[in-house]
Amino acid sequence: MRGVMTQTLNVVLYQPEIAGNVGAVMRSCACFGAGLTLIEPCGFPLGDKRMRRAAMDYKVAGGLQTAQGWDEYLAQPQSGRRVLLTTKGATPLPEFIFEPGDTLIFGAEGSGVPDVVHETADARVVIPMMADARSLNLSNSVAVTLFEALRQTQNLP
Repeated sequence: MRGVMTQTLNVVLYQPEIAGNVGAVMRSCACFGAGLTLIEPCGFPLGDKRMRRAAMDYKVAGGLQTAQGWDEYLAQPQSGRRVLLTTKGATPLPEFIFEPGDTLIFGAEGSGVPDVVHETADARVVIPMMADARSLNLSNSVAVTLFEALRQTQNLP
C-alpha cells in the first residue's frame, strides 16, 4: 500500500546547470508532493528534452515555478524557513529538525550558491559523506533530503 503525502515542503534549485538533474528533481518532487522553484538563469533552456526525458510524465505539485534571480525569489511571499543544503553546512542532516513548510534550497552543480543565499538562509545543513567525497549528485541530494524532511514531518517509516 502506498502512503499518501500532502504538499508541505518546497524545493528551490539555484541556477541549476544540468537539464537531466532538474528533470530527476521534478520527478522526485512529484512523487513526494513537494513544490519546486528554479532560480534562473539555468544552464539550459527550460523545456530541454533532457529535462523532459528525466521527468517523464510527472508533474510537480502546483506546477514548476521560476524566478528571474535571487532577488525576485526573495520578493515572493513565503511561509516557513529557508533551509540551505550545502557542503559548508553547520548541521548534519540526521541532526536537523525539519518543520512543515520548510523550503529546501540546493545550489548549482558546479558552484553551489553565492554568499547572499547563505546570508538569507535560516539554517544550513550538510549531508554527511565520506571524508574524501566532494558532493552527491544534485538530484540524489534532493531525494535524500526531501525524504528525510518528509519522514520527520509526516511520520513516514
